[in-house]
Amino acid sequence: MRKKLKSGGFLTVEVIVAVSIIVVSVLAAMSVTQKSISVSRQSLHVSQASFLLEEGAEVVRIVRDNSWSNISALNTNTTYYPTFSGGAWTLSTTPSMVGAFTRTVNIANVNRSVATDDIAETGNDDAGTKLITVTVSWTEGGTVINKTMSFHIMNIFS
Repeated sequence: MRKKLKSGGFLTVEVIVAVSIIVVSVLAAMSVTQKSISVSRQSLHVSQASFLLEEGAEVVRIVRDNSWSNISALNTNTTYYPTFSGGAWTLSTTPSMVGAFTRTVNIANVNRSVATDDIAETGNDDAGTKLITVTVSWTEGGTVINKTMSFHIMNIFS
């Protein structure tokens, strides 16, 4: 009689160990899957943001190509938003979003060195050159993420 009780209890321990191993394996697989989906989503957002940055830069070039005054007349302390309406791109002060992304354009004046005529921190204001900063931002897991691109644009038509 004693032998039966001992082997029955050992079987219970084996079942508990086997179930524990299966549960831990399933939880680990779920955790890896969740992290994998999160990384994939982040990668997709970064890729989309990169395309939107490039498109924002192209919008500024298109606006410049239509007329340099479209750029030179803009205020340097104002945030602009690329807007496509009526078959044309414009820079508007009305906030707009592209899906989950907010795209902004900021414009800054550029100085040229008196001695070398190169772009410099100080010197004469160059009315024919502007520093453009395009920013794309979105919320990922409660955190706002920004990607930024800066470049100079010039009045190539004068």
